[in-house]
Amino acid sequence: MDLKNKKVLVYGAGKSGIGAARLLIHVGACPVLFDEKEGVTSEELLAKLDAAVRDKAEAFAGKLTHELLSGIDLAVLSPGVPTDIPNVEAIREAGIPIWGEVELAYRASGGRVLGITGTNGKTTTTTLLGEIMTNADPDTFVVGNIGNPYTEAAMSIDESATIVIELSSFQLETIEAFHPSVSAILNITPDHLNRHHTMEEYIRCKKLVTLNQDKNDTCVLNYEDEELRRFAEECPANVFWFSSLRRIENGIYYEDGKIILTRDGRNDLIAETEKLSLPGLHNYENIMAATAMAYSAGVSLDIIRKTIANFKPVEHRIEYVDEKNGVIWYNDSKGTNPDAAIKGIQAMSRPTLLIGGGYDKGSDYREWIRSFDGRVKWFVLEGKTKYDIRQAAIECGFPEERIVLFENMHEAMDFCRDHADPGDAVLLSPACASWGEFPNYEVRGERFKEYVRKEVQ
Repeated sequence: MDLKNKKVLVYGAGKSGIGAARLLIHVGACPVLFDEKEGVTSEELLAKLDAAVRDKAEAFAGKLTHELLSGIDLAVLSPGVPTDIPNVEAIREAGIPIWGEVELAYRASGGRVLGITGTNGKTTTTTLLGEIMTNADPDTFVVGNIGNPYTEAAMSIDESATIVIELSSFQLETIEAFHPSVSAILNITPDHLNRHHTMEEYIRCKKLVTLNQDKNDTCVLNYEDEELRRFAEECPANVFWFSSLRRIENGIYYEDGKIILTRDGRNDLIAETEKLSLPGLHNYENIMAATAMAYSAGVSLDIIRKTIANFKPVEHRIEYVDEKNGVIWYNDSKGTNPDAAIKGIQAMSRPTLLIGGGYDKGSDYREWIRSFDGRVKWFVLEGKTKYDIRQAAIECGFPEERIVLFENMHEAMDFCRDHADPGDAVLLSPACASWGEFPNYEVRGERFKEYVRKEVQ
């Protein structure tokens, strides 16, 4: 679709929506910002745009009406807008095409795309792959769910660029033409079922990263994920396997402290894990996925090795904060679902005071609790989910006398400060979203780190 002079409804005026509106103005379209939040005015929506371009956009707040939809050529949904709500159904019934911000950015720019999705590990893998690709080609953009809207970067991207993009299931729901030359699905475990309603729909959305790929493209898959092993039989791209538990021929695997790439009978050592700053088997999987993607994109093994050797952990993901009085504090605020939180507790080698709880996404916490394997000294719960998690823990046989409940994270951290002994670890790994108490997991993680630095003496 040629977007010049088209009237485009931008549904949602957060960071992604504003990025979409700016890009639409950049390509000559006429964006119509819309947000249904109570108390928001049209003037406030327009104020989010640069003063120089406000006169090129319209804005509406409140109710989505048939009058507003008349004359709209395209609707662009922000990732936070569910695709099955009445307003979106009304857009469909009006015959208006619906794109997401990823689809808009892809169509409005150029370049080679490397796309990463999965339930866990996306941010670490995307960050590492972004560094590898930047070291190979400075004309690289790291965008998407990682916090840098693709739409913002698209205004600077041309055909010679490389785009490394982290993709959530929300973003993949609305793609049509989006086509990565190299994709990866790191793993698939239950998450966001409050949005997708069924596991089948969540899985379908993750697989959409390969929708437009063919045998000229590559899809990197985790051999240890049963769902992905099944998907490989129908995957339209060439499959590049990685495994943390077994040797892989023509793939990449971890064994005895080494990450090894195998292609056409040749074995190449990529890294010795004891020399890396990323702890845990899950991080070795992230390294393998990023290596496989970079290698498939033509990057030399020398650049890959050097980048991995110098790579530092992602903020808020099993992040070392400080050691106070013999107690190590770790920030894993990005552990926003049980499977991610499993990785957090499995990375602990000390008796651990585990802080969990937060916003309820409809998760099942039992597998997380069963993964504790004697590591958790105190189970410190807060937020809306604390009672559900406590009940699940009791059902799984965790000692009830070792579960404590608090109204907020500050109280939970006070308890940890007062009850941690030298040799212990305190781990914030909530298995839940931050919404309600905090606007996002980043703010939650920052508050945790601030507390450690100021309140723990």
